[in-house]
Amino acid sequence: MSFDHAVCLDGTLPGYHWHRGYGSGANSWLIQLEGGGWCNNVRTCVYRKKTRRGSSTYMEKQIPFTGILSDKAEQNPDFFNWNRVKLRYCDGASFTGDTENKAAKLQFRGQRIWLAAMEDLMSKGMRNAKQALLSGCSAGGLASILHCDEFRNMFPRTSKVKCLSDAGLFLDAVDVSGGRTLRSLYNGVVGLQGVQHNLPRICTIRRDPTSCFFPQNLISNIRTPLFILNAAYDSWQIQSSIAPPSADPHGYWHECRLNHAKCSASQMRFLQGFRIEMLNAIKGFSQSRENGLFINSCFAHCQTERQDTWFAANSPEIRNKAIAIAVGDWYFDRAGVKIIDCPYPCDKSCHNLVFK
Repeated sequence: MSFDHAVCLDGTLPGYHWHRGYGSGANSWLIQLEGGGWCNNVRTCVYRKKTRRGSSTYMEKQIPFTGILSDKAEQNPDFFNWNRVKLRYCDGASFTGDTENKAAKLQFRGQRIWLAAMEDLMSKGMRNAKQALLSGCSAGGLASILHCDEFRNMFPRTSKVKCLSDAGLFLDAVDVSGGRTLRSLYNGVVGLQGVQHNLPRICTIRRDPTSCFFPQNLISNIRTPLFILNAAYDSWQIQSSIAPPSADPHGYWHECRLNHAKCSASQMRFLQGFRIEMLNAIKGFSQSRENGLFINSCFAHCQTERQDTWFAANSPEIRNKAIAIAVGDWYFDRAGVKIIDCPYPCDKSCHNLVFK
């Protein structure tokens, strides 16, 4: 990738994995933005430099392509023969930062990595794409929202271009202590990594930059068709933003945050309130005919990349529709897809995550 300063946190070059499309999918492209949290201060970013999330030195040369990246029709019915690309995440700000910290030898170049990778892929045939889908999960799901319209604008009007965010609907919610754990984390990310210049202008003219890193303040203004796939009880958000140890000094939530079956009635009520907050956040968004929605009442996080949740004999379903079929129906305009599950515990098809 030839791009000025498009480097990981430690200055190493970024990278992606690419499976070439074939047959009917030769001119179709799926870009999957890797997730993996954020770093919000010098200490956490310096730590991240010594991992695959901050340096290409530590990245695996090959990674398994499963779920939406699978090349088998029986595992991935709609996208198996597309060009499938996984862009590795090594900047710590959902591919949006652009500054540096010389003293700590940190490069915050997520925006440049994103642009360099897209330019590189364009030169390798993506510019001829008839169909393209930008996807991502977790911090990558947030990135696919932040970059959705930019992605759309890289292609001719005649190309079919859409975006998919899996587990990227991070809410600006109150934690169990009444604080805003995630807002303070995002505040650090945005301030440290120079993110504000790369946030959508339509948001930053009205709100502070940190608010514009939250998808709930962006999704109604995105012009490109977008599909939001999220668990109503997102495990990462429960563990790291709703009931993190920092907001729960006495450990009252400890068991519940690791295993939903151990939640008390009052804890469950709190989590039901979180689900309602999520449904309120997508109200305006879901009114657009072009957009898609799949909110299942599961304790899960990232359901497109795992084969068991994307498309398998016992995958999660809402109204008999598996996630892969819902996304395909929406992408190819076979059907409008706006599916919201009834609240926990009614869904028996969930693959709920339990942590030790």
